Amino acid sequence: MIRVSVVIPTYRRPDLLLKCIGALCEQTLPKDQFEVIVVSDGPDSVTEQALETRPDTSLNLHFLPMLKKGGPAAARNFGWQHAQGKLIAFTDDDTLPDSNWLTAYLQAWQGQTLAAFTGKVIVPLPPHPTDFALNTAGLEKADFVTANCACTQVALKLIDGFDERFAMAWREDSDLHFKIMQAGIPLSKVAEAVIVHPVRQAAWGVSIREQKKTLFNALLFKKFPELYQQQIQAKPPVTYYVIVIALLLAVVALVLQHAIIALMAFAVWLLFTLQFTLKRLAHTSHAFSHVSEMLYTSAVIPFASVYWHFYGCYKYGVWFG
Repeated sequence: MIRVSVVIPTYRRPDLLLKCIGALCEQTLPKDQFEVIVVSDGPDSVTEQALETRPDTSLNLHFLPMLKKGGPAAARNFGWQHAQGKLIAFTDDDTLPDSNWLTAYLQAWQGQTLAAFTGKVIVPLPPHPTDFALNTAGLEKADFVTANCACTQVALKLIDGFDERFAMAWREDSDLHFKIMQAGIPLSKVAEAVIVHPVRQAAWGVSIREQKKTLFNALLFKKFPELYQQQIQAKPPVTYYVIVIALLLAVVALVLQHAIIALMAFAVWLLFTLQFTLKRLAHTSHAFSHVSEMLYTSAVIPFASVYWHFYGCYKYGVWFG
């Protein structure tokens, strides 16, 4: 009998996924008591072939490709809606679940129809991590992440699962968390349910591309303004606004031939940008490539973040700082 279903969203990352599948093969829970549902966020022959040719086929594994891309929230919904287990455990394709992961969740669950759980995330870091790696390590302190959580099917149906408007891997976990809280569904921390989340390789300058996710802050704020301010961000990112306004003022002053104002505004921009850079470098690698990346991205991030913030406000019809 299937007691718990594991749902993993993925898309064309077979090497990472197979490591995750390998960890699930080592679960202490007997294999006939759980199933693994891998949902591809769109047609994905590469992942399908990798799963078909994997060496260990002992898992009760189902591969469900979506017809078109919809994001991880949509993929998770597609997965749990096809699940047999009354308890649904979620993780990501780049994690390594501990061998006792599923057993820990089942021991914590007493059969209640409405229940949700969150486990422990471990992010191994080198002595001198990159900024991207340090940001990933923030998962260890998060109250609720979809890389390691579990909910009953009844609870997911009650709150309509994931909001598929969160089309990227950003804030969809907070949205689910807030819906669980708002519905009064008991949420328990299960420290024994551990997953390891290695830091994956990231391209140089990845933090700039990551700023696009900022637009989904507006959607989350629109749905849960009080919870957003309490648990996500109580105050607006003042440093970003100062950097953007200072440089824009410097450019306008130059056009209008106000040299002193332009110089003062430029000095403010430079000072705050350097402070932002040094803050990011304080506990990260000082390798030349990483320092140059921090200098470049720290100059661009405030503008990209502010742009996507206001785009999100416009897209979702809400205003907040």
